[in-house]
Amino acid sequence: MRPLAPQAAATSGPGERLSKRVAQMLGCSRSQAEQYIEGGWVRVAGKVVESPQHRVAQEAITVDPEASVLDAGEVTLVLHKPANMPLRAADQLLKPGSHSAQDATGQRPLLRHFKQLQTSVPLEDAASGLLVFTQDWRVQRKLIEDMATMEHELMVEVRGAVAPEALVPIERALRDPRHNLPPAKVSISSSTEERSILRLAVKGAHPGLAAYMCDVAGLHINALRRIRLGRVSLGPVAQGQWRFLADWERF
Repeated sequence: MRPLAPQAAATSGPGERLSKRVAQMLGCSRSQAEQYIEGGWVRVAGKVVESPQHRVAQEAITVDPEASVLDAGEVTLVLHKPANMPLRAADQLLKPGSHSAQDATGQRPLLRHFKQLQTSVPLEDAASGLLVFTQDWRVQRKLIEDMATMEHELMVEVRGAVAPEALVPIERALRDPRHNLPPAKVSISSSTEERSILRLAVKGAHPGLAAYMCDVAGLHINALRRIRLGRVSLGPVAQGQWRFLADWERF
């Protein structure tokens, strides 16, 4: 069973609560029945319902034979924020319909995955790229406590061709204590007559740093995108879409 669009829950009216009916069917506790329902394992009249409060009467109710409560833990979502979207509005993209088809985890989006999400690592409104939203207090604490030392990798698109010597003013500024810049490395990823891509790796979140460094070198920024945070990469997620953080990924 791989539901994509659960039906709206009817929480009032005749009948009884879905959780009560499922508990009777399975001979389990009401709380376990609620876990099955919130896990997307229960269908009413052929449609997935994720609300234990949903009222049922004579509708056919089925529980998937593979139903499990083992995946009921807290989740972390990795979003590809579009450019020029305010950070405060980015959570509007976190919904089942924006789930990336490139997500390799195989995890099913559920309504509970979009509740009580927190984000703490800033990104400029004009920039695109990786944002993290999590329900897991351990991930949130890691991001907050290690924010100053965690490496951010950004791709900076600038106008025109860029030769290696064009980066000398940036490297000089990084070494000059008067500029008080954070530890960073900048290199040329690609360059054509029309545009060039610079790779910037910097410890900590420093909004405005890429713009300042390009200004020092006389370069004009076309676009800015964060592709990695610590050891977690954005991956093949299109702008406006998100994926689950895999069990094997660590920031």
